[in-house]
Amino acid sequence: MIIDIRTWLRRWDRRQPLKTVAVLTEAVVREMSYGDLQDCWRLDQEVFTDGEAYDRETLRYLLSHNKSACYKIMTPAHEMAAFIIGMIEPDNSGHIVALGVSHRHRRQGYAERLLRAVEAKFWKSGIRTIRLEVRTSNEAAQSLYLKLGYKILRRMPRYYTSGDDGFMMVKNF
Repeated sequence: MIIDIRTWLRRWDRRQPLKTVAVLTEAVVREMSYGDLQDCWRLDQEVFTDGEAYDRETLRYLLSHNKSACYKIMTPAHEMAAFIIGMIEPDNSGHIVALGVSHRHRRQGYAERLLRAVEAKFWKSGIRTIRLEVRTSNEAAQSLYLKLGYKILRRMPRYYTSGDDGFMMVKNF
């Protein structure tokens, strides 16, 4: 429930001691964990409607793995607006496994904020190469990745279950 400060002040019982209350006024990046499974799964189902969404068990594995880097964007209304899941691969490279932004929250810079958070965690872990896959038709995502220094390494025919081609993109620090 969201209450405006004037309403809260009218309802506040001045006989009770004032407690410090943290009020979220803007969307923030937070680490995501196993406890976020349900919200992450729900958002993943919304964003990836073309058969590319992960099942709960896969998300459970990704969120609880010790080599994962998982972040979310929380809105002032305490809603998960976006998420990213990265993994440190056995070859000591980083892999962006999933990045999803709710349709209602697109074009607000959330994907960039999440990518930068995962990149920072990878950097601290000694990772110097990151890869990701993106649909060849997803020009908006490609534009963001190119802006952030990713390069197209190769085209992958019929990479997605829908038969769409994908690009593998790589960034070296």
